[in-house]
Amino acid sequence: MAKKRIAALVTEYQPYSHADVIATKFMKGFHTDEGFFAPRVELASLYIDQFPDSDIGRSLAAEQGVPIFPSIVQALTLGSKDLAVDGVLLIGEHGDYAWNEKEQHLYPRRYFMEQLCGVIAVSGRAVPVFNDKHLGPCWPDAHWMYERARQLGIPFMAGSSLPVGWRNPWLEHDLESPIEEAVAIGFSGLDIYGAHTLEVLQCMVERRRGGETGVAAVTCLEGEAVWRAAAKGRWSRALAEAACAAIVDKPAGRMEDHCAHPALFVVEYRDGLRGVVLMLNGYVTDLAYAARIGGRTEGCEFFAQGHGAHSGPYAHFSYLSLNVEEMFLTGSPSYPVERTLLTTGVLDAALTSRHQGHCRLETPWLDVTYRPPDRIPWRPVGPRPAGASLAPGDTLGKA
Repeated sequence: MAKKRIAALVTEYQPYSHADVIATKFMKGFHTDEGFFAPRVELASLYIDQFPDSDIGRSLAAEQGVPIFPSIVQALTLGSKDLAVDGVLLIGEHGDYAWNEKEQHLYPRRYFMEQLCGVIAVSGRAVPVFNDKHLGPCWPDAHWMYERARQLGIPFMAGSSLPVGWRNPWLEHDLESPIEEAVAIGFSGLDIYGAHTLEVLQCMVERRRGGETGVAAVTCLEGEAVWRAAAKGRWSRALAEAACAAIVDKPAGRMEDHCAHPALFVVEYRDGLRGVVLMLNGYVTDLAYAARIGGRTEGCEFFAQGHGAHSGPYAHFSYLSLNVEEMFLTGSPSYPVERTLLTTGVLDAALTSRHQGHCRLETPWLDVTYRPPDRIPWRPVGPRPAGASLAPGDTLGKA
């Protein structure tokens, strides 16, 4: 039986870019704890929006025999008149695109989605689509992408690699867990890594009693206001310290001693749960999570291979890509796109709160409800990897 054919629509294809760590795996294969897996689908076409001097997309495509088309439409139709692929990778991350006044990077994810939905609508045949990271910089774009996919019957996945990476120690809440409060620890820019850290938070708290019910309000705080909020009980210092305790690579001392400008997202869920994202630049370069459940505290590190150095095969992207490949093969998403719809909306609300003077922003539009699956097809096994060798000719990537 012929392999299913996949199109990759990417903004740019530099070394260590998301195109490299995802699309390259669909050409060369997937490194995991359990060994190396060859692709079960064929990357049949590429559309690359920008070609910087450091581009590797053209040489890699030529080496692998993958044609690069000059338009999204041609990449989806393979130069014909009709949709000619069986799945789409939408990788709108990295490239020379504008920023807005809220410090959101205006990647053209909605534009890419509009183009591919146009081809699907005209063809009358829906194919699975994966959108890398969050669904665009702003809620209207995200909501449009989600609703348009529903209208056309498109199996749709999105999100970060962090929910399918390593956790140390391994922690997965049982479904219907009585989660009382939760905190996720992150670092780097609020737009680029706020998205990852919110996905860490959401992939855990969605397993609480009753499932996901949506978010009522979001507040962003920065600087000394973050520490004052802890003193006032707006977030749990004990939970944050429990989460940070699981992070292997961090300096000795208090988080304040190393983090001169912390940032905080307070997420008020509709069912009364309070979730917090705490961004600690200068103190950590990995992500972590902790929650209080029935009076006890549980925490873990979320480890992404390659943070801080271009090393290892970035196998957390292998697990993400294998779950996407599973959707391409079965037609069923490995986990709900609603998770990323909600985190996209929360991130937009947090950056809006920040832009409006760190106000509390009520979010009646974030009435996103869903239940997570009990299990997903591809997950890591074993402990946090200390490092791994690469297959000859393989390339690396950056989260």
